Amino acid sequence: MDRRKDLEVLIVEDRQVMLKILRRLLVQLGYAHLDEAANGLEALERIAGKRYDLILSDWNMDGMSGFELLKTLRARPETLATPFVLITAEAKRENILAARAAGASGYLVKPFKLDLLEKTLDSVLAADAPFVVPAVA
Repeated sequence: MDRRKDLEVLIVEDRQVMLKILRRLLVQLGYAHLDEAANGLEALERIAGKRYDLILSDWNMDGMSGFELLKTLRARPETLATPFVLITAEAKRENILAARAAGASGYLVKPFKLDLLEKTLDSVLAADAPFVVPAVA
């Protein structure tokens, strides 16, 4: 997808290893404009100064969780429609339902492979995308 190289993407992840993995996978998929934040509070600072086309966020982080970040962004008109994917090790049905109710565009359970990330992001970025949750093993 040629459009990927032009999208502004924010990765919100507190673990350096996972941050590097996500960055590497996104680059492999053709995403070129990648910013990082270590938690929701840092993400809010970045978002205040820049418009993002896609936000990928871990759920569990100190300072402000990805779920709290999602709820904060969905309450703001300027970020209401920004595609937002929660990435977490939590495969609990109640978490998935809570993410959907809070306005997440997608939900991806760690660990995942490149093809699953690609399918999820392509679906989330589609114009008429519903809430995207790949099958959980």
